[in-house]
Amino acid sequence: EESDSDEAGEGDEEEAGARQGGAEAAAADGGGSGGEEDPDPASDSSEDERPNRNTIGDVPLEWYKDEEHVGYDAEGNKLARRPRRDRLDKLIARNDSSKELRTVYDEYNDEEIVLSKEEMRMIQRIRAGQFPHVEVDPFEPEVDWFTRDVEVMPLSGAPEPKRRFVPSKWEEKKVVKLVRALRKGWIKREEAPEKPEAYLIWEDDGKTLDKTATGLTYIPAPKLKLPGHEESYNPPKEYLPSEEEKNAAQLAEEVEERPQFVPTAYDCLRRVPAYASFIKERFERCLDLYLCPRTRRKRLIIEDPEVLVPKLPKPQDLQPFPALLSVRYTGHTKPVRSVCPDPTGQWLLSGSDDGTVRLWEVRTGRCMRVWQLEEPVSCVAWCPSPQLQLLAAASGKRLFLLPTGTGHEEQEAATKQALAACTASSSAGGGGIEEGQLVSWQRWQGGGEEGGAVVLHKFAIKHVTWHTRGDYFATTAPAGNTQAVLVHQLSKGVSQNPFRKNRGRVVRVLFHPAKPFFFVATQQNVRVYNLAKQALAKKLVAGSGVITSMAVHPSGDHLIVGSEDKRLCWFDLDLSSKPYRSLRYHNYAVRGAAFHRTYPLFASSSDDATVHVFHGMVYADLMTNPLIVPVKILRGHEMVDYQGVLDVAFHPTQPWAFTAGADAAICLFVNP
Repeated sequence: EESDSDEAGEGDEEEAGARQGGAEAAAADGGGSGGEEDPDPASDSSEDERPNRNTIGDVPLEWYKDEEHVGYDAEGNKLARRPRRDRLDKLIARNDSSKELRTVYDEYNDEEIVLSKEEMRMIQRIRAGQFPHVEVDPFEPEVDWFTRDVEVMPLSGAPEPKRRFVPSKWEEKKVVKLVRALRKGWIKREEAPEKPEAYLIWEDDGKTLDKTATGLTYIPAPKLKLPGHEESYNPPKEYLPSEEEKNAAQLAEEVEERPQFVPTAYDCLRRVPAYASFIKERFERCLDLYLCPRTRRKRLIIEDPEVLVPKLPKPQDLQPFPALLSVRYTGHTKPVRSVCPDPTGQWLLSGSDDGTVRLWEVRTGRCMRVWQLEEPVSCVAWCPSPQLQLLAAASGKRLFLLPTGTGHEEQEAATKQALAACTASSSAGGGGIEEGQLVSWQRWQGGGEEGGAVVLHKFAIKHVTWHTRGDYFATTAPAGNTQAVLVHQLSKGVSQNPFRKNRGRVVRVLFHPAKPFFFVATQQNVRVYNLAKQALAKKLVAGSGVITSMAVHPSGDHLIVGSEDKRLCWFDLDLSSKPYRSLRYHNYAVRGAAFHRTYPLFASSSDDATVHVFHGMVYADLMTNPLIVPVKILRGHEMVDYQGVLDVAFHPTQPWAFTAGADAAICLFVNP
């Protein structure tokens, strides 16, 4: 009985290992067990493992130890737990049948599996460190498929390709590319770093050249002075003070004159007392570390402050420019909003809040003609076409196109013909704007004037500007929303709205002097549109207050913008969308800005009743920056209701400047 019991116990110990090995070997068994017995149909030792009866997954079986079932099958039915046999029943079954020795228990599926004899032999071979299958020969002879001997017939009889004899063109291109990169320095050869002959021993000293994460140079904390012989517990006698020196130190009136440390001699280290100034010195050391500068700044020693001032040419070397008040034009009764000279420089136009447009002779200051327009005039502009003698004046919601009568017969005839052509399909003034139209072109005969024209708008006009050729002109109505900017054609008498939507309140528009560009200034930005492509070309960000004025350089590559925050910004259109230079010389808002057509001059007018004249030289070389030098401050007007000089314009041929002030006066400044 003891032997049988031992065998039964050994069978239980081998149960788990034999279960896995037998499952793999049963597939190879087939008829391996001979004709003695058929394979057990309940064995799962097939090549394709049969699915488990139990479908609970990786759930611990301990959860079912107190249940009457061990899990659930694929249909969801409970798998009842089979009654387990005790050791006595197993011993009796082993004596009755030889299969009992080859039976293993599957705890997961709650079933017993009988292993075949071949599976048992396979398990024994695995335990002995041999191959599981008998038919595997580990020492079978090697088959040398590819020998070192050259055979008569090769593996492939294809002829050698041509690419093996011709240099590769792709490799040649790659080599040429690498050589070009090496010659131009695009690829730098890595050289082995040279080891320094001498190096710093202390680590803190070595960190002086490193940089911290913030990019600042690391500066080590100040080091304490190393102790000397006098601070020893038993210093030499020459370091010990005498009694007279000790008494003199005690009698010193000021604390700073007393020595901080008095050397004292002790015969042994055990007799050295606690240092009385330890806490005080530690506190002072913490203060030194706290107040230590952590950045290195080189102090500039400047003996002469004038060295910091940039070297600019003297104003006397930059003449001519307007400097002297020559003529004062009087006749308006209210502030003059706008002035504009004709292309020849002989005549001057002015518009005022008194509702009149006056024509002046430049040199004599004589008023030649007056037009009564009933409403305040916000802007006047002279047509730049040499064939026409025509002016445009914005008054309220009406834009007047009036012949000046200052030209010869051919010019006068061409002017009347152009005005008649633009108003051919309209009637005399007095009608309104029809539904669906932007504006209304009408003939005007007010004040006895014949042949004039009126372009009636829906909103009040604040500014008008002409194209260089004199056929197109644009009007600005800041309150017009989507109709704030309108472009009109004089020859055909038509108007169009180039923008469906304006991004901001439009205050100024200008035509490019040579290219099909259109400048639109809102209160914060200036947008440059390409009329040929009908697209936005550039957006200029002034970064200042509300824009009040704008002028373009005769070359078209530079722009100046005045704003209410006293700044005059110079833009280089080829350089950046931000100001190249921001000039802040005025004390109040800038109201006007202008470039000279031929001389390198530009000017700005402000509510402080002054006009600043600058020398602005623009070079043909794109690598040279413009030279901007302030040369003169013109004073000739007075402030009225916090308004000063409202507009400034240059003479077309002479270095002269016209200014319009809130004191109802117009001044002409000439060069000395």
